Amino acid sequence: MDAPLIAGIELGGTKIDCILARGPYAVVDEVQIPTTDPNQTLSAIEAVLDRWHGFVALGIASFGPISIDCGSASYGHITATPKPGWTNTDVAGRLARRTQVPTGFHTAVVGAALAEARWGAAQGLQDLAYVTVGNGIGVGLVAGGEPVDGLTHSEFGHIRPARQVGDLWPGVCPFHGDCLEGLASAPAIAARVGEPGQTLAPDNTVWDGVAHALGQLLHTLVLTGVPRRIIMGGVMVGTARLFPRVRTAMTRSLTGYVSMPEVAQADTYVVPPALGDRAGPLGAIVLGEQAFRS
Repeated sequence: MDAPLIAGIELGGTKIDCILARGPYAVVDEVQIPTTDPNQTLSAIEAVLDRWHGFVALGIASFGPISIDCGSASYGHITATPKPGWTNTDVAGRLARRTQVPTGFHTAVVGAALAEARWGAAQGLQDLAYVTVGNGIGVGLVAGGEPVDGLTHSEFGHIRPARQVGDLWPGVCPFHGDCLEGLASAPAIAARVGEPGQTLAPDNTVWDGVAHALGQLLHTLVLTGVPRRIIMGGVMVGTARLFPRVRTAMTRSLTGYVSMPEVAQADTYVVPPALGDRAGPLGAIVLGEQAFRS
């Protein structure tokens, strides 16, 4: 109970999770709101925050792309998102003005990575990657306990993977067509086969292509951020059959180039989140706590 009381907002593409908590074992209240247009959604969040009392900071873990440069006039905004109506929406500034408390703001995947490092599958590790696969594909990369940022946050979901031989399907990303998100996200699977992925049989050949693309992502992460563990959430959690295929695809793609035993032991290197679908909202709590302490 010594932990500060934090209000957290996980801003997702289809729903918002508002949580008032000190951590995973001290949740005071939690409210879910559908994601609609920006003003209606942010007004609903403000109504929740207005009735909560005693929190000392606010954390916002948002879908992206977002502006995280504190020196920029666009800081706290959602930027060039494919989500209709949300481009250039000021999220952090509006909610910070409403609450008048220190406010932390980052991507939902970075929040989830920080939560898993604090309470979940990467406890004790300072270097990790959190991958979410859903309506989009995102990666939160953490090194030395801090998000790996530059001019902005990473956008690994839009890398262009090596295509399977003979596969000429154009993909669905409105920006890049056959980038990772355009090939392996939930909308990509549904567009390719005409039905949602959760209804497909485990032996459907579409999973081979999805695993191949995600294996390319893990290959890239191993060679760039060099995380000590990769956690994969989103629909990966509800599609357990994908984990063995994706691990195999990563190992096959690396072809032994990274010989460290941690990477070679793919079953313990690529794992589901210990916090499940709570990683995102609890990540918002971590972001809020960081803002409070700084």
